[in-house]
Amino acid sequence: MARPKPSTFDKVKTVAENRRARFDYFIEDTFEAGIALTGTEVKSLRFGEGSITEAYAEIRDGEAWLVNANVPEFTHGNRYNHEPKRPRKLLLHSREIERLLGAVERKGMTLVPLSVYFNSKGRAKVELALAKGKQAHDKRATIKERDWKRDKARVMREHG
Repeated sequence: MARPKPSTFDKVKTVAENRRARFDYFIEDTFEAGIALTGTEVKSLRFGEGSITEAYAEIRDGEAWLVNANVPEFTHGNRYNHEPKRPRKLLLHSREIERLLGAVERKGMTLVPLSVYFNSKGRAKVELALAKGKQAHDKRATIKERDWKRDKARVMREHG
């Protein structure tokens, strides 16, 4: 039997975050996945470089891949430096991959990376979300709710 997953992931150092994802999508479920990286990619990420704003994940041939994530070339790298936008393999259990594939195919959901971070053991991880896209009216409701929370906090500060 599998070990129960913690409600939040052990994020020691967050490298890249996709803040727009929570605005554009309804987040249904989150997964923690390892990333298969080369040496210069790890060094570049440790320096805090990298972007996942345009990235997405897909499942090809029973494997999960992170596509369009930008990890810039390592500045002190030599001729063995990596390609910045290459597809990177995500390390997930086969049961998790089957579950994600089923949700993407049947329910029309999307795999969106929320953040790239290093855990307490120093391993690079991706927080991957199973998400459904928002319509324009849903986005307006999100903006309205966010503004109301901000105004409520301001009023409470002034009068409370």
